[in-house]
Amino acid sequence: MAIIVERKRLSFWERTYLPQIFSGLYITIKNFFSPKVTLEYPDQRPVLPVGYRGAPVLVSDSNGRNKCVSCQLCEFVCPSKAIKVTPSAIPEDSEYAFIEKGPSEFQIDMSRCIFCGYCQEACPEQAIVMSTEFSINAYSRAGLLRKKNDLYKSGGVVPDRIMKWQKVKENSQKGK
Repeated sequence: MAIIVERKRLSFWERTYLPQIFSGLYITIKNFFSPKVTLEYPDQRPVLPVGYRGAPVLVSDSNGRNKCVSCQLCEFVCPSKAIKVTPSAIPEDSEYAFIEKGPSEFQIDMSRCIFCGYCQEACPEQAIVMSTEFSINAYSRAGLLRKKNDLYKSGGVVPDRIMKWQKVKENSQKGK
């Protein structure tokens, strides 16, 4: 047995769809005269919020020393396995010979990086930080592989809050 559903009788305005057309035109005209919200990207950069997590980079301290001591915590904590650190001993004739090791190779595969910030949290030396760089592009996968020198160049200098290595160096010189 079929169920009969009664339809509501439409008025003249509802049958012509004029209210819907006028409401669409109203929205279009309102948006046409509103201020523009788009940016012409290469010429105008967006304002980034505080705490924005861009690409990870390596930083040096105010004395020009590379902060990374090759502990490899960033490599182990990275969920996408984008970081590769190869530790090596620091030469005996270096002024930083009192530090056990440093990275001979440090690379981040930006095609795998998910910008989670775990590497920054895990680093005990604050050697790796999340920059505000958001436009990461290349013509090949090899171009997305960032080497140690590129990471230090884009990271810049971040002064130490504690100056720990200066204190360790002074203590090691007193012990000699």
